[in-house]
Amino acid sequence: MRTGVRIGVDVGKARIGIARSDPHGMLATPVETVARAADGIADLGRIAEIVAELGAFEAVVGLPLNMRGERTLSTDDAAEFADRLAARLAADNVTVRLVDERLSTVSAQGQLRQAGKKTKQSRSIIDQAAAVVILQHALDIERARGEAPGIPANIDTPATEEATE
Repeated sequence: MRTGVRIGVDVGKARIGIARSDPHGMLATPVETVARAADGIADLGRIAEIVAELGAFEAVVGLPLNMRGERTLSTDDAAEFADRLAARLAADNVTVRLVDERLSTVSAQGQLRQAGKKTKQSRSIIDQAAAVVILQHALDIERARGEAPGIPANIDTPATEEATE
């Protein structure tokens, strides 16, 4: 298992949830919800600030495939965002990886509901909770397999089965 802080990123149309791992890669916790910027710059800047503040070496972006493992418009949006984030973080030697996030938001909503939070009350934190689910899944995969999960962002080929690990 690689050591160092990672961040998890749940890309939505209006908001981006951010989570972080501990330095040992054992546990993911919520950090912040970043507003999705119309200009596509301010949100990347804030995420880069979070990465720098935490000293993260990697960002794990959720890839929202449909239940059959196929790409959707949301998949393309998340992959595009991951590519832009990878370009933004490249100078800092921070890698960006795409990992299957099917049902992460559903899982996060269920956990919040069990904690007594109503959907309307939890809108501000649901994206962070989904980022926690995405990052924890990636950490668990890495721990089980001994290799980085998913696929690197900023590649020319479309997401493959590797992202669905």
